[in-house]
Amino acid sequence: MGTIMNAIEQITTEHSYQYLADQLGAQKAAYRRQPMPTASQRVDDLNRLKATIIKHSDDIVSAISMDFSNRAESETLLAEVFPLLDAIEYSKARIKRWMKPSKRKTPLTLLPAKIEVQYQPLGVIGIVVPWNFPVFLGLSPLVSALAAGNRAMIKMSEFAPRTAELVKQMLATCFKQDQVAVFTGEVDVSTEFTKLPFDHLVFTGATQVGKIVMRAAAENLTPVTLELGGKSPTIIHDSFPIEEAAERIAFGKGMNAGQICVSPDYIFVPRYKVNLFAHSFVNAISKAYPSLRTNDDYTAIISDRQLARLKSYIEDAREKGAEIITINPNDESFDGTRKMPMTLILNTDETMLVEQEEIFGPILPIKAYDDIEDVVNYVNDRPRPLALYYFDWDKQRAKDLLTRTHSGGVCINNTLSHVMADDAPFGGIGPSGMGHYHGKEGFVNFSKAKTVVRKGHFDTIKYIAPPWNNPIHKLLTSMLWLKFKYLKR
Repeated sequence: MGTIMNAIEQITTEHSYQYLADQLGAQKAAYRRQPMPTASQRVDDLNRLKATIIKHSDDIVSAISMDFSNRAESETLLAEVFPLLDAIEYSKARIKRWMKPSKRKTPLTLLPAKIEVQYQPLGVIGIVVPWNFPVFLGLSPLVSALAAGNRAMIKMSEFAPRTAELVKQMLATCFKQDQVAVFTGEVDVSTEFTKLPFDHLVFTGATQVGKIVMRAAAENLTPVTLELGGKSPTIIHDSFPIEEAAERIAFGKGMNAGQICVSPDYIFVPRYKVNLFAHSFVNAISKAYPSLRTNDDYTAIISDRQLARLKSYIEDAREKGAEIITINPNDESFDGTRKMPMTLILNTDETMLVEQEEIFGPILPIKAYDDIEDVVNYVNDRPRPLALYYFDWDKQRAKDLLTRTHSGGVCINNTLSHVMADDAPFGGIGPSGMGHYHGKEGFVNFSKAKTVVRKGHFDTIKYIAPPWNNPIHKLLTSMLWLKFKYLKR
């Protein structure tokens, strides 16, 4: 009995705000002892992270599949393991260059002086991880944080408990607790976690929860990076081959059964091609997943709660007059599983939940359009999404559409792939998030760009200081007026 009570007391303690605050205090103290890790130290940190990911890759695949009740090994490797290894290698090769101070122009009023911008680690980064890609979305910001010389505390998702425990064990083998610490536990731990005075806080998740996180961070004036989501539109131009579009979109929507923040949320199709697109999409999904119930290639829904939410969206649309197309090639029953077939919904309207809420699952509303201008206006009238997908071979039309719409990222003639680009920022805008990471933008995001003005022995200030009518001050003023008024550049 005593052993059980001791275990309960330990769990309670580890999940308390004070315990989390003590861990943050330990990391901040360690940061003060080593405020500027060298490039070689940062590379070594990333090498250790890389080694543990490779060593535990099979464990990662197994844990994630168990948390989902099923997810394909190939999907986990493609979407979680390989992008992390790519990001590590990309950052390692560039850390030394990124760390170099950036020289800046010295204005006439500051001569003689040298100006540079130094990139200093912020300190301790808090990372709140979602359940849909618990390894990639936990360790990807960690890669950027370590590249920038920071320490990190990570709160894993309670909805992927096996993966959370695995990541905790993995990182404990290659980092001390005062450098990288991982925490598990329920939503109450996440709540307390976001209240901590981190030097920067990263949250990936739903927009509504992002608002709560931002309010908590505001109490400490903690800078935040929010990776949220929203309803990412897909637009097919009339000139684009509809079968080709359906095949490409089916791949992106099928990944993780649509449980991706950048998954196509709804699709605009020329009105007279809606049926052809639906037929082509059904064929593409059926070819990729000829069966579902026992098919290891097709991911299950993460929880009963999420499954019930998605089913309610379909029933709501059905009751309000939408056409439902369930893609179930073998006409299987899914009782006793969390598998859910890909479902197309036609003839939707704004009263339906599928048009109001981020779907985050294997449901795809198809919206007909007659004029591309109506599509642009529809997208611009709504909250700015995390991603936008446009299918059109015409580069000028694509450029025009991108100029006139806003989104966190864009793929032309494809979906999802911009997330995998290491040498480009990833992040939302407004309701879909703020801030960036990946590559150099991640390094900058987790660094303080500190301006340093360096003066030498010769001090010009005393020659232009009050009284303001002294000759040198008058000369400087005349030179500045000449520069601004009359000289053309």
